[in-house]
Amino acid sequence: MDFDFALAWSILPDLLAGLAVTVRVVLLGFMLAVLIGLGIALAQRSTLRLVRGLCAAYLGFFRSTPLLVQLYALFFALPLAGLSLPAITTGVIGLGLYYGAYIAEAIRGVIDDIPPGQWEAAFALDLDRATVWRRVILPQAYRPLLPVLGNYLIGMFKETPLLAVISIPELFQAAKQVSGMTYHYNEPYTLMALMFVAISVPTSALFGYLERRRHG
Repeated sequence: MDFDFALAWSILPDLLAGLAVTVRVVLLGFMLAVLIGLGIALAQRSTLRLVRGLCAAYLGFFRSTPLLVQLYALFFALPLAGLSLPAITTGVIGLGLYYGAYIAEAIRGVIDDIPPGQWEAAFALDLDRATVWRRVILPQAYRPLLPVLGNYLIGMFKETPLLAVISIPELFQAAKQVSGMTYHYNEPYTLMALMFVAISVPTSALFGYLERRRHG
C-alpha cells in the first residue's frame, strides 16, 4: 500500500496532540511510580509486621494482575463506590500504582546489595536513621537504579495504548480516530510508531548518559 505523504502531513497535528497527552500522562505517572516505589521499598524494612504485610499485599496484587484490569477497576468500579475520577487522573494513578510495585522491588534490590559495612560505618558516626538514608544509602542506590528506571519509563510509553480503553485521548486513540475518519490506516499508525521511537530512543540515550556521568 502506498504511503500518502499529503494525508500524513494533514493528520500530523491530531497525532501530535495525542502525543502531548501521552507524554503528560507518562511523566506524571512515572513520578508517582517512583514516589510509591521508594515509599514501599523503605516501608518493607519496617520493624512492624503489619507494615511489611501491607507492602507484600500491595506488591502481590499489582504485580500479579494486568494493568488493563487495574485501569478498568479504577475507571469503572470506583464510581460504583461513589468515587469518580477524570480519565487522565485515572491513567496517571493507574500507571503510578502498577509501575510503583515494580520500581519498589528494584529499589529494594539495590538497597539490599549495599554492603553492610556502609550501614555500620554510618551508625558508628552517630548519624540518625533519616540522615543515613539521605546521605549514605540512597545516593549509592541511585546509580544502579538509573538503567532500571529508564527501562520502566520506556515501558510506560509502550503501555499507553491501554489508556484508550478509559477514553484518554492519547497517541494510540488519536491514530485510531484518524484512521476511522479517513479509512487510511497505514499513515496514522506509521506516524504513531515513529513518534514512539522518537520518544523511546532519546529517553534511553538520556538515561545512558546519566549513568555514564555518575560513573565518571
